[in-house]
Amino acid sequence: MRLVTYNIEWFAHLFDDADNLMLDDQSSGRYGVDRYTQGRAIAHVLQRLDADAVMVVEAPNTGRKQRCTRALERFAAEAGLRTDTAVSGFATDTHQEIALLYDPAVLDVEADPQASKRAPRFDDSFLIDLDVDDRMDRVRFSKPPLELQVRTKGGMALRLIGAHLKSKAPHGAETAEEVARISIANRRKQLAQAIWLHRRIKEHVEAGENVIVMGDLNDGPGLDEYERLFGKSSVEIVMGAELTDPHAQSLLKPREPVLPSTSRFYNPETKRYFRALLDYIMISHGLEAYGPHWRIWHPFEDAECYDDIPLREALLAASDHFPVSLDLELT
Repeated sequence: MRLVTYNIEWFAHLFDDADNLMLDDQSSGRYGVDRYTQGRAIAHVLQRLDADAVMVVEAPNTGRKQRCTRALERFAAEAGLRTDTAVSGFATDTHQEIALLYDPAVLDVEADPQASKRAPRFDDSFLIDLDVDDRMDRVRFSKPPLELQVRTKGGMALRLIGAHLKSKAPHGAETAEEVARISIANRRKQLAQAIWLHRRIKEHVEAGENVIVMGDLNDGPGLDEYERLFGKSSVEIVMGAELTDPHAQSLLKPREPVLPSTSRFYNPETKRYFRALLDYIMISHGLEAYGPHWRIWHPFEDAECYDDIPLREALLAASDHFPVSLDLELT
């Protein structure tokens, strides 16, 4: 079985207000890439992945007229994908949903949001003292995680959680001091969301469930200078002792010579690209018995992706993130 997480940059820009796919020469959300090129590239990548399920981060919008699942299923039909059924969770106001495209011949999937005293439902509020002032702060997700109950045709039950954590840029800051203050406050909120998510994960693991957390955590050990103020990254908090991901764990090792990455961004000031490890598939330890194999489909780090020129070009045109796959010996 192959599971994939894939952040597809501004996927929503490929659809009109009625969720009709627009493949033309107009600009997409990708800089320098038209909608035809991006749409064809996404289709090529998803065809090549041939996954049983894809957690789509930055999926098309759900709003007054639009519906994320309808857009994804229309795209899957146009691209001829066997992952032709979509499920999403709580809608966001960001035009970037979290949704799962899956093959119904392989998996039964149901949205199943949870709630407990320690970890409220993800469309609710989470109370935590962010700044250690003996006053509780109210935290909300701008992109509530997607909680799914999944069963394979062979009868294996899985708990999948799709996540997109994000620490907002310091908008409105005019001085270095304001940048630091807002950045620290935003990082506190992101870490609070990570704690909230980890509490849910821990509850499922303690209940004996097989848990898989997939998505873009927008963070990693050593990602920025603000991490030193808090001791841990949100990736470490989410993973805790309950989950494992070899890519995340490689960042915890001292002096690791070559670090993996899942994304590539252009810095207009330096006129150079920089790389980051942001996308993860974390599994509970019980799933380690099923021969897990992780792969980052990075066109400049994976030799097979680089040598396959059509795939390489499609990966670069489709998104600024690259897919991460997990193969498990499950039926």
